[in-house]
Amino acid sequence: MSQDGQWGAPGADSAGSVIVATFPMASGVVFDWHTHDDHQLAWAVSGVLTVRTDSADWVLPPTRALWIPAGLKHETLSAGAATMRSLYLRPDQAPARWSVPVPVTVTPLLAELIGYLGTESLAAAQRGRAEALLGDLLLPVPMTTIDVRMPDDERAAEVAAALLADPADGRTLAEWGRNVGASGRTLARAFLAGTGIPFGQWRRLVRLQASLPQLAAGRAVGTVARHVGYETPSAFVAAFRRETGLTPAAYFSTARPGLGNEPASAPRGSGGRRLWS
Repeated sequence: MSQDGQWGAPGADSAGSVIVATFPMASGVVFDWHTHDDHQLAWAVSGVLTVRTDSADWVLPPTRALWIPAGLKHETLSAGAATMRSLYLRPDQAPARWSVPVPVTVTPLLAELIGYLGTESLAAAQRGRAEALLGDLLLPVPMTTIDVRMPDDERAAEVAAALLADPADGRTLAEWGRNVGASGRTLARAFLAGTGIPFGQWRRLVRLQASLPQLAAGRAVGTVARHVGYETPSAFVAAFRRETGLTPAAYFSTARPGLGNEPASAPRGSGGRRLWS
């Protein structure tokens, strides 16, 4: 394994078309931007992973894995201690042909199969049967990612950076303006022009984005709500549902129907959000 989490390709010396690799990750570890020649299925067997691409951040508790197509630039990080278990699949023999990132449900059976494929003592016939089963268990699941665009204006960008560092900061744009040397109206125009959405919605997305790793780690909704700036759990849940269509509990539930081996539909939405349906 390299320092950015890359693994050698399943080549001619491999017993099969799938390699399973396990990476213990201490809190704050980042596998910096990189690509793979092989498809990757990234899964947090424990803890929570975030996989970041140019267009989206995917927050993955142990109930979710992410299909990362070969050649896609990405980075992987963990806010807390985690263990990443990744499958690397030869593109010419992979059971799926998805060309975009696709979240999948990690059922107990898929989790056991990943562990089984990581067994070095498997005979060729055993490995072949297990790899054939893998394709049946890659079940796409709808999953919204909440992505935040940064404004171009330097003063608005200064406000944005401060809110990313502390989403619970409740100052108004007029109050922020006194710190950065601009009126509240000027900052409002800058946020709308630079991000495509009003400041209030932008701050809501920042707060919800900050909540995802905490929710995935199992923290109570009320605790998360206060941490990201909501006075009541009900206000937080309402905002979460408005942006994702789901409650926080449903967002990470495993009880979602599989959609077979077809990829989710193309992304839609605005403000940098990506919704798979």
